[in-house]
Amino acid sequence: MSRAEFAEAVNKYLWRMHGQRRELDSHTIARYERGIVRWPNANYREAFRAVLQSTDAELGFVPSRRRRASTRQPDSTLAVDLFSPFDPNANPFLCIDRRPSDGKPVERVGWSEVKAIEDTTRAVASAENLRGGGSVSVAAGKQLGQVLRLLDGRAEPVTRRALLEAIGNLSSVAGYAAFDGGDIQLAERRFRLALWCADAAGSWELRASVLADLARKTAYVGNADGALSLIELARVRSDRLSATARAMLSALRAQFLGAIGRIDEALSEVQRSDEHLAERRPETDAPWLCYYDRAEHLGSTGKALISVARARRRIEPAAQRIREAVALQGPDYPRSRTFSLTRLATLTMELDDPREASAIGLQAVEHASTFSSSRIRNELRALAAATAPRRRISAVAVLHDAIANSSAMESP
Repeated sequence: MSRAEFAEAVNKYLWRMHGQRRELDSHTIARYERGIVRWPNANYREAFRAVLQSTDAELGFVPSRRRRASTRQPDSTLAVDLFSPFDPNANPFLCIDRRPSDGKPVERVGWSEVKAIEDTTRAVASAENLRGGGSVSVAAGKQLGQVLRLLDGRAEPVTRRALLEAIGNLSSVAGYAAFDGGDIQLAERRFRLALWCADAAGSWELRASVLADLARKTAYVGNADGALSLIELARVRSDRLSATARAMLSALRAQFLGAIGRIDEALSEVQRSDEHLAERRPETDAPWLCYYDRAEHLGSTGKALISVARARRRIEPAAQRIREAVALQGPDYPRSRTFSLTRLATLTMELDDPREASAIGLQAVEHASTFSSSRIRNELRALAAATAPRRRISAVAVLHDAIANSSAMESP
């Protein structure tokens, strides 16, 4: 059983045998597993023994008086939850704005509610891709606050797992909108909630996806080494992950390896990412991986190879991958195409023909004006910095002025 299924079984036992309605969830079970609670009350111990057909000793339950009297070595139980990099005792809901309900408590949750959350998530993700996170984050937060009350309802174990995954995915998308809009602290809080949902659902795929988003955010604020640690955590039990998830994680790992100067390892990781993508089966991917297609892969691995190109003063193969990404990135992902154009222009300005770079850069500036995105502003600033030494070239000067006057450079 997963943690969520085990918790549900204990709840049912307590109701059937003692008439007690309890709301144990997978987060509570994790506390027992870590040894934070070593001697639950008699009814809980009875339910645990009955469901698992084990004794108190086999379950690790020890009375506090025996623990105090024990002369054995200190317990070696890990005091951290390896499933999550956050404080396991923190309440992830304290920082989320729960919207007022109609006054009616949620009694049962079914598949219709899960599907409604999935539809909302797709709409939020689409709006963010089309307009940027800055204009979507507030609305995404309101949607998230409205669905959290569903966690109070009763559901069959398989439905509850799907509900937790759906809310976790929505929280991750809302977190990414906040990240793209420049609100790093809000993004962190929403990612924490998404990771809690993944933990509660026992969903390795969602966990990996959320940790990947956290790694992107961590690298963005200048901590590539911390981002690399998060990717390593996301790859725990990679046998539970799809080929698409492994390809995405390897592409990010390559980016962070390159950022800290481990160039040869970055190249090897790009090759590994390519191998995973070749095994991809899109029809089996989780909803939160729908964005990671060949175009996204080329853009992500192309970004990883930028550090290699700069270290070796050779624009290829990074530029080749990014060019292919631009050609493949369709109308549903205009922001990704804008990122690719901007990075290609910057790399070409630094290592190749400044005039060609200026032409590419002007396309990027035109596209960027349609987004409210702190990350796009940051990419444009990097392009502007690359133009500074070459501003005597008239085409470069035109690009530099276009960036300075672009509406995309205005803070929301």
